[in-house]
Amino acid sequence: MSIGAILAEARQQSGLSVAELSERTRIREAVINAVERDDYSVCGGDFYARGHLRSMAKELNLDPEAIVREYNDSYGGLQVPVRASEMFKGDTPIKLYERRTPNWTMAMAIALGIAMVFGLVRIMGSQSSQTQTAAKAGAAIPKAPAKPAPALPLTRPVTAVADLVTVKISATSAAWVNVRDVKGKILYQGMMASGDSETFKARKKIKMTFGDAGAMRVVVNGKDLGAPGRSGQTVRRTYGPGVPRPR
Repeated sequence: MSIGAILAEARQQSGLSVAELSERTRIREAVINAVERDDYSVCGGDFYARGHLRSMAKELNLDPEAIVREYNDSYGGLQVPVRASEMFKGDTPIKLYERRTPNWTMAMAIALGIAMVFGLVRIMGSQSSQTQTAAKAGAAIPKAPAKPAPALPLTRPVTAVADLVTVKISATSAAWVNVRDVKGKILYQGMMASGDSETFKARKKIKMTFGDAGAMRVVVNGKDLGAPGRSGQTVRRTYGPGVPRPR
């Protein structure tokens, strides 16, 4: 899958429209539409294109640096004239602050307050020393022996989880992956570089979407299932406890 296709699919799975993503990232809708088509000519150059990709990836729970690395490998050498006014929304005013002269009256008041506090501390310290000396002259009161703390158990019972699913995925080349639990909660989403591996544990089921099924190897509950599909194929798989049965 291309960068634009990955971003578009992630946006759709997150339930966001182009307008909503534009409002969150402060990137114009026209630029987002172009990037999802892998058209970076409206970005104004590599510098702004990388910034847009980072903002979009971060908002869509993708790995910003993995997306930028993919862009550098494919489009890093292109140069486009910069037109920043077409890319960002200028709704936020810039505030200018005047340089103020030091307030000597306030500084002297603070110094006077510090001096007063220092004097009070010395007086209170002197009174405390006198009280401690008088207490030492009196009869010592024996203290009751402390009760020993109850011994803690050395071991705790271990409860086995019968419906636990453990899935390990390893990338043989760069590929996009989405991982969810049985309730649809996202456990991982983003680009995995070649040589990377991740392990996930969840109750009952783990659902996975592979952007390039041939670039991944899957081990479920200790059993190596190999690649979940062919190279370049986008597939969805669900894994459960016990004997692996991908579907």
